[in-house]
Formats: sequence, structure tokens, C-alpha cells
Amino acid sequence: MNPRISMITLGVRDMVKAVTFYRDGLGFPQMESPPSVAFFTLNGSWLGLYGHDELAEDASVSAAGSGFKGFALAHNVASETEVDQVLAQAVAAGATLTKPAQKTFWGGYSGYFQDPDGHLWEVAHNPFFWVGPADK
Repeated sequence: MNPRISMITLGVRDMVKAVTFYRDGLGFPQMESPPSVAFFTLNGSWLGLYGHDELAEDASVSAAGSGFKGFALAHNVASETEVDQVLAQAVAAGATLTKPAQKTFWGGYSGYFQDPDGHLWEVAHNPFFWVGPADK
């Protein structure tokens, strides 16, 4: 049986700006791809960027919409210091800080930002278990 790999695809309004944010701003490793789409490798997954209206059309849904979409992406790191560093890196790259990093009710440490297209990201440290590769 082949392993299953998840890929998250975000609809973006400005491909160049979005690629610059994720590749240069956050340091995600970009794969070779045609100019209409961008792929980044993550640990055990991929991140894809595709035109907002084109992605809505592909999914047969309206491209209009605003507000909270009912989900947030999460980026887990190894320490509280790293949470602060990633949030600062995202803001420096053009993100909007929506919730500064702080201790959480569940005993961790996290904060939130929105990327240039408004996609919500949590940056978190979970001191109880590591969700990444076993070598961390």
C-alpha cells in the first residue's frame, strides 16, 4: 500500500506576493512548478498555492466570501522562543498578527497570524508531545 500524503492548497489573490511570503518570508522550501501554481515541501505534507478564483471554480463554489472560514492551519515548533521567532518572521514578511503569543489554557504556548490572503495560522509549542518528525 502506498503511504498517504496530505496536501493543503490555499487560494491566493496574488501568486507572486504569496510565493514571496512563504518562500522568502517564512523560508518554506519551494518545489519546481509551473507559474500558475506553487508547491512547498513540509514535514510529511505539502503546501500548495493556487489562484483564489480558480480554486473556487475547481471546487464548484463561489469565490465570494469573507470572515472566519472555520479552520486554521497550525505550525508547531520546539520551544516558546521559536513561537515568538516565527510570529515575528511572519509579521516581517507581511503577515498580520491576530493574537500575540501567550500561555494557553491547555498548557502550551501559541499565537496567531493571518497571511497576506487572510489565511489564519497558529504557531504553537506543545510541551507535552512533539507532532513533527521523530528526530526532533
